[in-house]
Amino acid sequence: MADGTFAVLMLIAGLTDMGVNHCGTASGCVGAGDVAPRVAFSAGSSLERRADTGAEAYLRYDLSRTIGPFGQAIGLSLGEESGAWAGYGLTWGTGLGNSPFYTELHVMPGLYAASDSFDLGGPIEFRSGIELGYEADNGWRYALSYDHRSNAQIYDNNPGIETVQFRVSMPIR
Repeated sequence: MADGTFAVLMLIAGLTDMGVNHCGTASGCVGAGDVAPRVAFSAGSSLERRADTGAEAYLRYDLSRTIGPFGQAIGLSLGEESGAWAGYGLTWGTGLGNSPFYTELHVMPGLYAASDSFDLGGPIEFRSGIELGYEADNGWRYALSYDHRSNAQIYDNNPGIETVQFRVSMPIR
């Protein structure tokens, strides 16, 4: 899945959730909601595709306001081979039955600065991905995440890059 597949999945799942669970409420389809904000730190590696494998660290802050079923997030990543990226976007998540396991999708456009050895093609790059994890009773989450960054072919050069990371996040109360 080295393209916009996660973005499309998030759109389909989020809009379905919106229609089923949000549009019939007093706040409406895109009404604001409140959730506990959380901060997440991830560490992992870019996958060897067109770039060399290299370490990456990612910091994300999930805001306390939702837009219908969609959360809002701000992220910053620094990679040994993948450069620096900062962006803002939407998340959508769901629990897996009554278990402590969950999945979350995200789509985040952002600004990118290339590394010395690899360039994603331009300063605007989109990050989309999936997180599969476990939420402990205290609200801390432990997850494996996979994401893709590319410029959606708005520039002539669009090599894209994928990363796999271990993420730990905690609610801010």
